[in-house]
Amino acid sequence: MEMNQIRYFLAVCQHRNFTHAASASNVSQPSLTTAIKKLEHELGGDLFVRDRAGCRLTALGKLMQPRLQKAHDETQAAKAEAVRHTRLERVPISVGVGETIGHNRISAAVERFRTRLPQAEIELIVASASKLLAGLREGEFDVVVTAATVSEDLYRIDQLYDESYKVVVSKSHPLSGRNAISLSTLAETDMLDRPNCEMRDALHRACADQGHELYAAYRSNRVDWLVELARQGLGAVILPTTAIPADRGLVSILIDGLEISRTVSALRYRHQTTRPETNDLIREIARV
Repeated sequence: MEMNQIRYFLAVCQHRNFTHAASASNVSQPSLTTAIKKLEHELGGDLFVRDRAGCRLTALGKLMQPRLQKAHDETQAAKAEAVRHTRLERVPISVGVGETIGHNRISAAVERFRTRLPQAEIELIVASASKLLAGLREGEFDVVVTAATVSEDLYRIDQLYDESYKVVVSKSHPLSGRNAISLSTLAETDMLDRPNCEMRDALHRACADQGHELYAAYRSNRVDWLVELARQGLGAVILPTTAIPADRGLVSILIDGLEISRTVSALRYRHQTTRPETNDLIREIARV
């Protein structure tokens, strides 16, 4: 069964006349008639009954019409999808984002990127570092944005930016008026803990070295939940600067006597071909 046979069959269904159907299909009537005959032979029976008024569908024709229409529509959709992809009308760039990565900078970069290439589509998947790296190796992602430390033998690493950490509290919190907060003060404050934070161990070690221990009143692996708890005045959360929302109800404060920072990088699997538009997106995220 050939697609032109299906197309001619549907044209005859629409026009109820072989001559008109051939004209609409830009083909001679003998060619259309031959194609219909071949289709009928393949399906095992007549599809049309011809009379002076034109033609009408047989029982077999009525049975085949919706199925052949679906086959035609699916084929057209597949062709259109391929054309859009080839012409960059649809460029699904799959970006894996570490669950501890702040969205502010990436969101701004995506907006700038799509301003330059509005036909591009970007898929953002947030997950743990282990899931993202496994997905990158399996081809599920074009690029992964993370602060995890990885081997250069497996991954191409592009450093995007460095960022520091600050304490975030509500505007009504007792610490909100300070320019900086010491570790001893943090040890006396109800903290909102992120167990999946890359800098968590370093922070706790620094506190222990000075004889302090941080108390976590609440724990969550979701930054948005911790931010909401901080907004309600239930404690203080330590966040990387790009994860701190622009919220008038929140205040971010430096940590006195402690400098902790991290490097956020874009990773690509060395055994996977990189598309040019992925390179463009990476450069956009790296822009200051």
